[in-house]
Amino acid sequence: MAELTPRQVVRELDRFIIGQDEAKKMVAIALRNRYRRSQVDETLRDEISPKNILMIGPTGVGKTEIARRLAKLASAPFVKVEATKFTEVGYVGRDVDSIVRDLVENAIRMVREEHGKRVETRAKVLAEDKLVTLLTSPKQKPAGNPLDFLLGRKQAEPEPSAEEQSQIRLKREEVRQKLMRGELENQELEVEVEESAPQLEVGGNAINLGDVMGGMMPRRTKMRKVRVHEARKILEQQEKDKLIDEDAVNEEALRRAEQNGIVFIDEIDKIAASSSGHGPDVSREGVQRDILPIVEGSTVNTKYGPVKTDYMLFIAAGAFHVSKVTDLIPELQGRFPVRVQLNSLTKEDFQKILTQPDNALTRQYQALLAVDRVMLHFEDSAIEAIAEAAWNANEHAEDIGARRLHAIFEQVLEDISFNACDENMPPFELVIDRDYVVAHLSGENKPTDFRKYII
Repeated sequence: MAELTPRQVVRELDRFIIGQDEAKKMVAIALRNRYRRSQVDETLRDEISPKNILMIGPTGVGKTEIARRLAKLASAPFVKVEATKFTEVGYVGRDVDSIVRDLVENAIRMVREEHGKRVETRAKVLAEDKLVTLLTSPKQKPAGNPLDFLLGRKQAEPEPSAEEQSQIRLKREEVRQKLMRGELENQELEVEVEESAPQLEVGGNAINLGDVMGGMMPRRTKMRKVRVHEARKILEQQEKDKLIDEDAVNEEALRRAEQNGIVFIDEIDKIAASSSGHGPDVSREGVQRDILPIVEGSTVNTKYGPVKTDYMLFIAAGAFHVSKVTDLIPELQGRFPVRVQLNSLTKEDFQKILTQPDNALTRQYQALLAVDRVMLHFEDSAIEAIAEAAWNANEHAEDIGARRLHAIFEQVLEDISFNACDENMPPFELVIDRDYVVAHLSGENKPTDFRKYII
């Protein structure tokens, strides 16, 4: 994070998000302030809290994408929640504490993956060795009286002779060489895997009964018949799980969730009581008051331990086309001191979205149809026509931002997407121009020809 200056953060965000420079600037400053806080003297560090951000703008202009890309850039735990999922205590809905629990789960997953990469090489070696053992001496089912095994009266198997040991070593080396050459990838063998513990669904959340019992229930295993290439993945994961220090993972994940966690609360305007004064207002203010302690700073108990929310960065977003920001309760407004207005997308923005980002829709569809040997090429006139159609539809119908492009692309490429998978069709190149776009669009998505209005 020390190397990420605000300008570099904005430059990285520009690779995926067009426009909204003010919002990018604000989140870049918030990210840099986290690093600055970590370098401050410890006596003052606890007094510095993040300045939460409220994004105001229509749907589909990049609010969620900015927060998600920021978290990915900073390798920070991230969770996106819809404010409308929560209801005041006493009504049917989710508890607001689940926001923090979900964030911690994401942090655990992130840290476990990082620790898994550290032990990956060692796990591969151990898995390969175990695979050789399974191929040379498959696991035999236990014979005899089961009571003898339970009481520890299992008879010790005789030690192999020196000659037998030598033959086993030769056989293992032969199998290992075949594995390295990839000659045994499709051979079947039995692997012992752990059965998933039964789960109970409560309030929309799955609860593992093994966790409820505190690990008192014994782990149940079963034998799976798989091919060698699948067995290798299973064994590698098993060895990784053995090598990973779960206590270290939990400790690091809790610290990262507390200090670096980013919570994105979407549709916060939907829980604001409308100033019009009419219509149902069920539990909206109650939800705000329930969310307030989380944003303000509190301690939430999770199955990994207590987590403080004082230093998490909260980014809220909403269109606020029906209600206003001032319709939120004053206490919640005060917890989002940084406010930024996001603008609706223009025709020029749509053209940039189609060509500049690394994940532009034109590149996505070119890659998708190349699978079926259709090489798409979009001319500038086609890009302009699609952008014009998206802007026109947003102006005259509901403004859904960049999401409009998905509907237009599906309509433009519907015929070719349907027919491209014919086995007898040879590879060919398809040039998309303005005429092709106009011919395949209809209804509200059809671009308007303003030239006929010019005298």
